[in-house]
Amino acid sequence: MSLLNTVRNTIVPVHKEGYVFVAAFFVASLILGWIFEPLFWVGLVLTLWCAYFFRDPERMTPQDDDLVISPADGKVSSIQMVTPPAELNLGNEPMLRISVFMNVFNCHVNRAPMRGRVVSINYRSGSFANAELDKASEDNERNGLVIETVHGQIGVVQIAGLVARRILCWANNNEPLDAGERFGLIRFGSRLDVFLPAAAAARVSLGQTAIAGETVLAEFGSPKGPVISRRS
Repeated sequence: MSLLNTVRNTIVPVHKEGYVFVAAFFVASLILGWIFEPLFWVGLVLTLWCAYFFRDPERMTPQDDDLVISPADGKVSSIQMVTPPAELNLGNEPMLRISVFMNVFNCHVNRAPMRGRVVSINYRSGSFANAELDKASEDNERNGLVIETVHGQIGVVQIAGLVARRILCWANNNEPLDAGERFGLIRFGSRLDVFLPAAAAARVSLGQTAIAGETVLAEFGSPKGPVISRRS
């Protein structure tokens, strides 16, 4: 029984949005294998990667209204004060923006960074430049949510990347969200920006690996300043 539990805990479920892609990759593998047998194994490896891409693991999210939790798996690529996108209607004052870049090997299920109510959802078409570039926040296709929290309104923006061609958002206007709750997914390789009031203090560093639903990106109400880290 312990071995069975180990297997169950090791195998991560695939999100339903990925079923059709995994099936398509597998069928393509069979066709390629019929044409030239070694190609089947190449296709099988790509099928396993596709299943891995659409994995949807469970996460343990801190339930604290003063904490801002990472909405995505990936690398913290930007921490700076910037003016939020106009479509979010968050004003013209600079806000703390923390960006998390997802490569094609990261889990791409997006989660709410704080508990609150969805005030608005705004989609904007755009280009598909490398999502790690700073200009991606303005130029790329994106979908922005504004969430009303106990610390005011925050913005969460899903940004398409170089190979991403579809942004999915399951949240609805006036709908409540819990911190860590799944609200969307992006295919394949992308970035999420979180816009926070100036009172928030960052709790991550550039280049740090973030885990959606678990890593604390920022904190409200703490007398401590920004966290200083070192590479070791």
